[in-house]
Amino acid sequence: MNTAPGWYPDNADPRFVRWWDGVQWTPHVQPRQEQSDARHTEVEMGGTGQERVARQVQRAGVQGAVPGGGGTLLTEPVLVVNQKAKLIEMSNSYVIYDQHARHIGTVEQVGQSGAAKALRAFTKMDSMLDVRLEIRDQQGLPLLRITRPATMWKSKVLVERGDGMPIGEIVQENVFGKVRFAYVCNGMKVGGIYAENWRAWNFSLQDRAGTEVARITKTWQGMAKAMFSTADNYVVQLHQQVPDPLRSMIVASGVTVDTVLSQNQG
Repeated sequence: MNTAPGWYPDNADPRFVRWWDGVQWTPHVQPRQEQSDARHTEVEMGGTGQERVARQVQRAGVQGAVPGGGGTLLTEPVLVVNQKAKLIEMSNSYVIYDQHARHIGTVEQVGQSGAAKALRAFTKMDSMLDVRLEIRDQQGLPLLRITRPATMWKSKVLVERGDGMPIGEIVQENVFGKVRFAYVCNGMKVGGIYAENWRAWNFSLQDRAGTEVARITKTWQGMAKAMFSTADNYVVQLHQQVPDPLRSMIVASGVTVDTVLSQNQG
């Protein structure tokens, strides 16, 4: 079975999904995906078409079609992360495309209380709330889980696999100047995120040796989004195939920079 690691329907019980590790089925099972926090009261504004994704890839400086990729979040060399624009936002939601505008995943916020949603709807106090996100594959099954505990200063993001096994942490190293984050796995720094200007729109993603292996580029979200929402768009480009845990940390980074920075700026 030549299938990427992830959650897939359990043949033994359709109420559950089972984790495939890329080689074999594991004993790990869980109920089908957790309910998203998104509600009908959050009025979404439009969508993203193929031409718009192509423009975002161009603006990110991607020259032509990048070869490689297996059609999944953990194999594609270019990921286009678009936050859903909402007039009233009580939860974070994103759609992820490949460079050809094929929908390959989503990100949904989960686990918020009713009080937290109300606080988000009427204030700009996002940093004082815990944030839990699921990065889901094409089938809507959780591939990665991200948790950012509430903070008043530096942020830390916990990254787990879909089966709940810890991968590592994305730790903010500074507050002033060009922001930096460290990828920490099993207590060791395996790379990091480095902003290239004080506004922190573009980021260099580096391995433990300081070599850039990927980039995150913020692209213009369009007039409607800019005027009426705080939704942002990012392009994540990998220069080469990198092994886990670094690959999973890079995929998580496309959402982390928005959750930690843009949402805090409100």
